[in-house]
Amino acid sequence: MTSFIDPTQRISVAIVEDDSGLREGLRAMLSGFQRFKCAGVFPNAEQAVSQIPSLSPNVVLMDINLPKMSGIDCVRALKPMCPKSLFLMLTVYEDTDVIFESLKAGASGYLLKRTEPGGILSAIEEVHNGGAPMTAEIARRVVKSFQEKKTEGPSVNAMLSARELQVLDLLACGASYKEIAENLSVSFSTVNSHVKNIYETLHVRSRGQAVAKYLGKA
Repeated sequence: MTSFIDPTQRISVAIVEDDSGLREGLRAMLSGFQRFKCAGVFPNAEQAVSQIPSLSPNVVLMDINLPKMSGIDCVRALKPMCPKSLFLMLTVYEDTDVIFESLKAGASGYLLKRTEPGGILSAIEEVHNGGAPMTAEIARRVVKSFQEKKTEGPSVNAMLSARELQVLDLLACGASYKEIAENLSVSFSTVNSHVKNIYETLHVRSRGQAVAKYLGKA
């Protein structure tokens, strides 16, 4: 669950990327800003699964196309071991099914590798603050799928209260907890409580999994 974020706290970031040039470029990018610190870099999912749990990074930048175990399976394996870590996919894949598989696995955001460095840093900050950052093209795909599924009437409607559905609706659109609180004119803690109830009712552990179930992709 998201709690109060100290703006002076450095955000620790682990990187899972098999391309050595990009991996080191991301490490150098993080090192250039006091707000961030690199918790570790890993060339494959196997090393990530073995070592990341002991590091407990705030955010994990995760490639999808890794040598053996995929980044999606890596997130799926790490999420139970690192419940407080947030996973941000950084990939070349724009396929809708891959996007939702990532969300189902526990990812909280999805960026394309062509995203500018400033955009990646902003996304790390955003996901750390409770948001669900996505590259514009990806967000359009998610919103389109969301709108189509909404017309069909998602089955979770019967499982959640009207207010919880409002919260989940905003979560699906990528709003942060603060934005949801402002939109619904409730407190931040009330949003936290609603999200906790949503997770328990839908039997999920992350925003991505809740949204995927809401959109019928779970």
